[in-house]
Amino acid sequence: MSRAFGREMLGEWMLDPDVTYLNHGTVGAVPRAVLATQQAIRDRIERRPSQMLLRHVSHLADPTAPGQTDMRVAAAAVAARLGARGDDLAFVDNATAGVNIVLRGIAFQPGDQILLTDHSYPTTALLADVVARQSSAAVRRVAVPYPRFDPAELVARFRQAITPQTRVAIVEHVTSESALILPLAEIAACCRDQGVLVVADGAHAPGMLPLDLETLGVDWYAGNLHKWAYAPRSCGILWARGDRQSILRPPLVSWLFGQGFPVEFDWVGTRDCSPWLAAPAGFDFMERLGVEDVRRYNHALAWKAAVQLTDLWQTPLERDESSVGSMVTIALPEPLGATEGEATRLRTALLVEDAIEVQVNARHDRLWLRVSAQIYNDWSDIERLAAAVLRRATPSFARREQRPHAAPRRDRP
Repeated sequence: MSRAFGREMLGEWMLDPDVTYLNHGTVGAVPRAVLATQQAIRDRIERRPSQMLLRHVSHLADPTAPGQTDMRVAAAAVAARLGARGDDLAFVDNATAGVNIVLRGIAFQPGDQILLTDHSYPTTALLADVVARQSSAAVRRVAVPYPRFDPAELVARFRQAITPQTRVAIVEHVTSESALILPLAEIAACCRDQGVLVVADGAHAPGMLPLDLETLGVDWYAGNLHKWAYAPRSCGILWARGDRQSILRPPLVSWLFGQGFPVEFDWVGTRDCSPWLAAPAGFDFMERLGVEDVRRYNHALAWKAAVQLTDLWQTPLERDESSVGSMVTIALPEPLGATEGEATRLRTALLVEDAIEVQVNARHDRLWLRVSAQIYNDWSDIERLAAAVLRRATPSFARREQRPHAAPRRDRP
């Protein structure tokens, strides 16, 4: 594609052009070309439903049929983009499903410890608590250095937190709320040295970051493709190291149960399999645009927003560029509040009154705003956001006429 990145790219999506959409990281947004591929798959299935589902998508009607099923072909195409083999990768609904499958497959003993960060996705933390209660295990949380983020310090804190009872660590590749790229490989090495298993929560990483799953040093990796890899939702993957696959079972006992990972996951009842079969089209779309070009553009826009908006709002920026991928979380002016209720009200006001969709959350006694940068965004979107926030901060902020493209302070990292 020859079109420039920015708002000109909105035509490639079905997004409402009257809404400034800076929230790609929440549920993704599917390009029209990928939606067309998904619909073609659905149409092909509907012409011959039984034949397609039982002889092509799966081989249920003829287990001796030659060649791979459509599910295994799609899995191989996705795995090749993630530095893995198709035989080590299964499709799941989303990253949350993948982490659930792994954690519920581990036979915890009373006194075992599950380690996770205090920036874990809320449902991941809830899962760890539920599994721990069921098995009389314990959950220990490692505090992420924040707001001043220090990757080396986080690795050191993991090392200090591991005890002889630590059985498994759940580590985010990119945190959801705070949008930090964590040093996953370094944490995994630290855990491996002390005999601790590692589940990687890669909800935001596929598509956003280059991945080589086989060299990360983790035991399992659960990720979403419907966020930054442009797949239809819901579409996730679960990758497992060869010697860690035997404990994994699909959420339902169905026709392929007992055939082992990943085949058991290819058929868990009659359902819409088109998101998974269309997942390679998401990577195809990115490759036509230029994978590195997409990542560079998104990263540059996110980092520029971080530097210049915090400069405009006179709020601290306590992270460096290496911790930023395609989204960034920055502090909002203190007068806007500090509670979850105030975060919800601000997010709603920005959407209803200004037609800006952006994530707002509360942590460490202040509000934070997470900007997702995607190739359909440009600097004019950031300017609209900046102006909307300034109007709401305080009268003293509202009187300022600075624009977010002013030169940043020299003391920025």
